[in-house]
Amino acid sequence: MALSPVISRHILPLLLKLLYKSLRISVTNPPYEMSPSSKGIIFAFWHGKMAAGWILARALYPEKKASAVVSRSEDGRILSDTLQQFGFTLIRGSSSRGSVEVVRGMQDTLEKGEIVVITPDGPRGPAGQFKYGSLRLAARNHYPLIFAEISYADSWKLKSWDRFEIPKPFSRATVQLQQIELPDFKSEEELRAFAHKLSDRLSHA
Repeated sequence: MALSPVISRHILPLLLKLLYKSLRISVTNPPYEMSPSSKGIIFAFWHGKMAAGWILARALYPEKKASAVVSRSEDGRILSDTLQQFGFTLIRGSSSRGSVEVVRGMQDTLEKGEIVVITPDGPRGPAGQFKYGSLRLAARNHYPLIFAEISYADSWKLKSWDRFEIPKPFSRATVQLQQIELPDFKSEEELRAFAHKLSDRLSHA
């Protein structure tokens, strides 16, 4: 989907900010407390909840620098333009393109005690399924992984692969934050089994 940079850099960020401010958002479970000396965190939400998810991440941790993992596709270019206006640093790539650079960028950011924000089922799906890379990185380095379950009381639902939702202005939005406890995986098979079980639980919550 081609979109003018004027729209993606100026109009779209403004519209999203106005929409987010209109929502009546309630958050259950307090956000993970980050001390000045702590490692960074990985903050995640499903791709279909992006309309509120990116700004939510900045709102919960306003004092922390945040980086967003965004694909190198044309849609990723549009999203990158918008996220830069929200104050995100970009880590470009995905599980299929530039995965080594993504892992390196995430680790560098997390070692500084900053936040990495991801949509773990993006950029191509399947919807509601964690990619293995983010879980592997978090488990190996004991980085906290916070997942935001975002629900809209009233929304427009698109017929896209990610079941993208646009909350209607002034509607209610509920956010349940979960800190995912990750074991020390002894094999790739254990990691994959855990990812499928976790995905099933969070996508049907």
